[in-house]
Amino acid sequence: MALDTAKKQEIIAKYSRGENDTGSTEVQVALITERIIYLTEHLKTNKKDHSSRLGLLKLVGQRRRLMRYLKSKDLSRFNAIKADLGIRN
Repeated sequence: MALDTAKKQEIIAKYSRGENDTGSTEVQVALITERIIYLTEHLKTNKKDHSSRLGLLKLVGQRRRLMRYLKSKDLSRFNAIKADLGIRN
């Protein structure tokens, strides 16, 4: 399930760097993290849902690549988003 519009707008407003910023790395990481949290909770109750598990693994990989990019470009922004979202590595 995709994020509802209100929740998505709230995340974009919190992590955007400008007024019309919806595609910066921080916003993308925050939106992916929210989807990862949702899928993790879904898989706790639906243990045999392997297609959702595959989707979760793809999202984790995508977030990892975005975080690697952010770390190479701006370490302070990387550390800020990592601490704010509670991402471990």
